[in-house]
Amino acid sequence: MATDDLIIELFCRIDARMKAVPQHAQAALWPSEVVTIGCLFALKGVGGRAFYRWLSQNYGDWFPRLPERTRLFRRLKAQWEWTLLFLAKPSLLGIIDSYGIELIHPVRRGRSPQQFSAAGISNHRWIVGAKWCVAVNHLGQIIGWVWAPANAHDSWFHPLIEVFQKHTVLLADTGFYALAGNPPNVKFCRRGEWNDRMLLETVLSMCTVVGHTKKMRHRLAEYFQAHLGLLVATFNLLIDWFGLPADEDGFVPLSIAEFNL
Repeated sequence: MATDDLIIELFCRIDARMKAVPQHAQAALWPSEVVTIGCLFALKGVGGRAFYRWLSQNYGDWFPRLPERTRLFRRLKAQWEWTLLFLAKPSLLGIIDSYGIELIHPVRRGRSPQQFSAAGISNHRWIVGAKWCVAVNHLGQIIGWVWAPANAHDSWFHPLIEVFQKHTVLLADTGFYALAGNPPNVKFCRRGEWNDRMLLETVLSMCTVVGHTKKMRHRLAEYFQAHLGLLVATFNLLIDWFGLPADEDGFVPLSIAEFNL
């Protein structure tokens, strides 16, 4: 798909979801324009400076009232909650897992008082960053997420599981187990059990390859949180681009590789 066609179609789909969001009298961009730019930033998977240069040079005419770079990203940070409009609906059976995101090199840890990252283990190695916990429904659409420093135990994400207590049974690995206080709607699966959990691994793999989420460049927690919200909105929009058609066996293949910028 041509990049121009992708941006136009993406804007139309976002605008249809955000008709009820009011426009501030002093805002230079409409809410749907802000979210569209944020989704392009999440899809591009580069730093803020490189993204703003790409956007202004190639699509500056499409956004004639584009704010200055730092002002634009401050707006994305301030209105990240708009991305919650793009969360998918929960289903009877879902999956939850955590995902390590590296933010800085371990040598640079503690050099700035503004750093919010912490040292933790991801994929059997030490990182300095954060943990992203993602819950998906049976189709692989993201229904909820939360983040914490990389040294947080997976049981810290129990409140996210409890949000879906009346709607969804969530499959989780044994890393989410706590000695007391486990949510009633979580089913712990040992290695080799309930291979349906691999669906979430596919989702996270797509976010890694297309959104370059394994390593981000944020130094402030607010901007990191906004980036995750925009990534979730982008993923749910793209995964449903063609309506999630099933094959002859009833399997719904997932792919967003063709939307890679």
